Amino acid sequence: MEAHVVLGNAGLRVESYGTGTSVRLPGKSALEPRVFKFGTPYEEMYNSLAATPEDEAFFTHNGVLQLCRRGAAVKTAPQRWQDMTSEFISTHDVVIAFEERIYDAVVEDLQTREPTEAFEPIHVICLDTKDNPHEAKLQGRVALELCWLLEAADDLVVEAPGIVESFQEERMTHTQIKVLYQLCYL
Repeated sequence: MEAHVVLGNAGLRVESYGTGTSVRLPGKSALEPRVFKFGTPYEEMYNSLAATPEDEAFFTHNGVLQLCRRGAAVKTAPQRWQDMTSEFISTHDVVIAFEERIYDAVVEDLQTREPTEAFEPIHVICLDTKDNPHEAKLQGRVALELCWLLEAADDLVVEAPGIVESFQEERMTHTQIKVLYQLCYL
């Protein structure tokens, strides 16, 4: 959500999606995640996680309640990428994933959908980072820097591969963020 906030505050059109079958939040053990359906409001998730004083203390300590608060500040509920219509998805010029498995799921989804009549290009980029607060702040700034470079392109289809490659070579020397790129059409 950090990147969502950073990009939105910079005036860019931003949406965020999950790609799994459900929303999984860390539970009291690795074998017991808290699972919610996509579309469950963040406020409802928060209330469920804070149902008892013990739960509230635990989920405050592990940061999950803060995650729900931040999510609620951005939108009502998590949405699932695969549930969006092809016509809606095709309105996106650039899709940025922050985990390689999500990038792979988005690319696979785009490649298996029926093409739209417009058959528009969609640039899918992965800025693969560790999922923790420090890395989230870094990835938000990195994503914004890359988005400004892409925004400045005259022809994204022609220029995006070079922009992404140069970005990785010149600007990613100070971070462990792995950059992947795929041009898809829908």
